[in-house]
Amino acid sequence: MQDSQERLRRLAHVATRYYLEDWKQSDIAKELGVSRPLVSRMLSEARELGVVEITVHTPGQQRQDLTEQLCVRWSLRDVVLCPDAGGDGQTNQTLALAAIDLLERLRARRVGIGWGHFIGQMVTVLEQEPRRHGPVQTICPLLGSAGIPIRNYHSNENVRLLAERLGAEPYFLNLPALAQSWEERELLCSTHLYRQTHLQWEQMDTALVNIGNYPSTPDFASVARYGDLLHRNRACGRLLNYYFNQEGEIITSDRDFAIQIPREVLSRCPRVIGLCSANTAASALEGALNTGLFTALVVREGLAEELLRGRG
Repeated sequence: MQDSQERLRRLAHVATRYYLEDWKQSDIAKELGVSRPLVSRMLSEARELGVVEITVHTPGQQRQDLTEQLCVRWSLRDVVLCPDAGGDGQTNQTLALAAIDLLERLRARRVGIGWGHFIGQMVTVLEQEPRRHGPVQTICPLLGSAGIPIRNYHSNENVRLLAERLGAEPYFLNLPALAQSWEERELLCSTHLYRQTHLQWEQMDTALVNIGNYPSTPDFASVARYGDLLHRNRACGRLLNYYFNQEGEIITSDRDFAIQIPREVLSRCPRVIGLCSANTAASALEGALNTGLFTALVVREGLAEELLRGRG
């Protein structure tokens, strides 16, 4: 009986750290001297035994059920479901607006942003409706800029535009997303500019990360960084400049010279919000959630249903 009570107290401690004090699972694991997967299982057990009860206030019973299933399965704290409205353009606009609203609801102050079409969509939405009196105080990029003529992949420009429309202070990283060699990467990451950005990463309370699909035909930069590793390891998606498979394993290469926030630093961020665009695949979303990096999710209802149906 005493052992049972002690176990319930231990489960309550883990649940309090995670749900009330915003600790990451990896930090709880370090505190207890156990593995992160064990912490995840303890959170699931806490819910099963009634130590934790999740209440989600979402209009409509079906949406509430979807939200609760996502929260329970992947230990998420916040899920925003958006209707599949019209075409991809309208859906992306709805999703981007929901992400901005979530930032305000969470009182996010020090924000890091990734890159991609979704981030560009947020810029477009804020062009129409700036929110200069919200909680966001600083914005920084989570990776360098790509050497391609597409605005959505120019991190500093996205930071500048978002900061201007949110009334925040921008911090820039004037470095490329990909160095040419380890020597060049080490040199660039030893600069004062990089160290300033690294400090911003350590201090941010919220990260916005787009969840993208893995292309069926890898681009040249991916081939140069990974060779056939992405194919052999069954890559299904990308977050920032990291690729992962459906089991949530980040695929690594000794030729990956990307300049971006280190995974261990991202894992320490109190809130990591996954952003799914209208064309994000269920396999990419599942793999991303299985990495254990995300605490919140903005996703269309149809994709959430497809993901959970595929697991059912």
